[in-house]
Amino acid sequence: MADSPPSPPRTRLSDHALGHRVRAAPLRGHGWLNTGGRDLSLVDLRGRFVLLDFWTSGCVNCLHVLDELRPLEERFSDVLVVVGVHSPKFAHEATHGSVAAAVRRYGVGHPVLDDADMATWDAYAARAWPTLVLVDPEGFVVAHLSGEGHARGLALQLERLVEEHEARGTLHRGSSGAYVAPERHEGLLSFPSKALRLPADRTGTPGWLVADIAAHRLVLLDPGDLTTPLAVVGDGVRGLVDGGPGEARLGEPAGLALLPPDVAAGVGYDVVVADSVNHALRGLRLGDLSVVTVAGTGRQLRERGGGGAATEQDLSTPADVAWFDGRVVVAMSGIHQLWAFDPVAGVVEVLAGTSNEGIVDGPAAEAWFAQPTGLAVSASGDVLWVADPESSALRRVTREGDGYVVTTPVGRGLFDFGFRDGPAAEALLQHPAGVAALPGGSVALADTYNGAVRRYDPASGQVSTLADGLAEPTGVHLDPGAGGGAPALVVVESAAHRLVRVAVPATAVRHHGAAMHPRRSPVDLAPGGFRLGVGFVPPPGQKLDDRFGDPTRLTVSASPPGLLLAGEGTAPGLERELRLADGVTEGVLHVSVRAASCDVRSEHAACHVYQQDWGVPVRLRPGGPTELALNLRSS
Repeated sequence: MADSPPSPPRTRLSDHALGHRVRAAPLRGHGWLNTGGRDLSLVDLRGRFVLLDFWTSGCVNCLHVLDELRPLEERFSDVLVVVGVHSPKFAHEATHGSVAAAVRRYGVGHPVLDDADMATWDAYAARAWPTLVLVDPEGFVVAHLSGEGHARGLALQLERLVEEHEARGTLHRGSSGAYVAPERHEGLLSFPSKALRLPADRTGTPGWLVADIAAHRLVLLDPGDLTTPLAVVGDGVRGLVDGGPGEARLGEPAGLALLPPDVAAGVGYDVVVADSVNHALRGLRLGDLSVVTVAGTGRQLRERGGGGAATEQDLSTPADVAWFDGRVVVAMSGIHQLWAFDPVAGVVEVLAGTSNEGIVDGPAAEAWFAQPTGLAVSASGDVLWVADPESSALRRVTREGDGYVVTTPVGRGLFDFGFRDGPAAEALLQHPAGVAALPGGSVALADTYNGAVRRYDPASGQVSTLADGLAEPTGVHLDPGAGGGAPALVVVESAAHRLVRVAVPATAVRHHGAAMHPRRSPVDLAPGGFRLGVGFVPPPGQKLDDRFGDPTRLTVSASPPGLLLAGEGTAPGLERELRLADGVTEGVLHVSVRAASCDVRSEHAACHVYQQDWGVPVRLRPGGPTELALNLRSS
């Protein structure tokens, strides 16, 4: 365990804005990964730049940042050390084993501090996942950033600061020797995500097709033992390459959907694959197991909304796909939306969700999702079930007139989770990632962080547990049985690197567990009113893009709903006066911000969009602060 000196004063936005030199806090936690068993300290890394990446394994935006930082790490490898600080949101993420598994699953190659008690998170006044903090070679904080999309700005800042510190003699170039890359899991599967049962009439022989995330490939397994490989698609190297099974490349493939036979015959492929980190949809032809890109450009969508020609439209971390209402619905987890892909017309469009993160029901265009990751369609075909992990919720999409409506049978909010069965209004899940429709209209949920398969029965309105003791189940699928055998569930047990068959019990288990809570310290505020301010300083070489008016937008809401009396809603600007209800002592403020900046000197100036969502637990105390400062970008 790292040393545990007294906590220093928290870093504040105003300290940076006034030019104060703030000493970086010590790194304290429950141990290190990728360091060969040794502890690290900022003193050990003095003379080099250190970029602290506060992340948590269930946050898709954090996974985006891991990808963004890889080129930065390579370019500045002789002057920069990236240190991951894993600060958990969910109870399961606070276990050291889950952190180690996430590091292997996502190929994190730099040192990672297990900040299970959020000590380092608190010391740096982090408010959101992800947060980036840049420390200079003398041990002072020089940038405090929230959200994604900061890699280019950090590169420009590092260019300037490297020159300054080299001139002053405070920069020491060379390898830090700070990390040891994690070992890749060797076995048949490596952190699989979802599976798809392929019928014999489409393949000649039945089998289970598995999306194998960490191995960047698809594996076809024998339907009997679920362990014998029948075929492999992809060469195991992350990439975006079309071609036959031995030359195609994928990037952390996730969900799988089988097209209807007539549609497949028309488009020339049978299965749609959600190729998550390639931000693409791929088509798999079962006849020769060849792969073709059918949607996406390989680039991550940065703007909200979109649509049009499928192969010309950027996507954002598609996590699952399902055939619903004559189209392929895509769980676009990276922007908290559902999209629709028409394989015949070759077009995509937004189906539901504003891209704000949270639980808001109603017409599809007004609904909020929270990283939708699992999809399933009812046997009748008129209900789309959605596993919404970050809100620990089960969502339901149905057609109403010419549009769709979103409702929430199970789930309450971004910070309400646990392991509790009973009436749906009282039941609690913990980061469910998969869902399957069951006979009779009920649904099964892969309740990932509870290590369980849960069941929701719309007829009775009850939630129960079908199986527990599983290792991070991420997919659950109905196996109708062969030769008149009883139906069962095939569960993708991701952290155990396998598929397992689970019989549906005649009587479900009933769990009466308590609610769990995020480990973050709440922010104290004075009762009554206060000012919310979001700090944004454009990176070097950029300025606010005000050609079409104010380039910033702030959205504020709260839970419980009665927490805010004034200041709720969306409006331009980065500051807002808020007024809190009398008698409410604690709650969560939901803040979403967007800012646009453009290059200052460039013949073809590019524009850049920065956005972030915060869920800030607040506690009202007499004499508390009357100002809440959040940093989108402070340097």
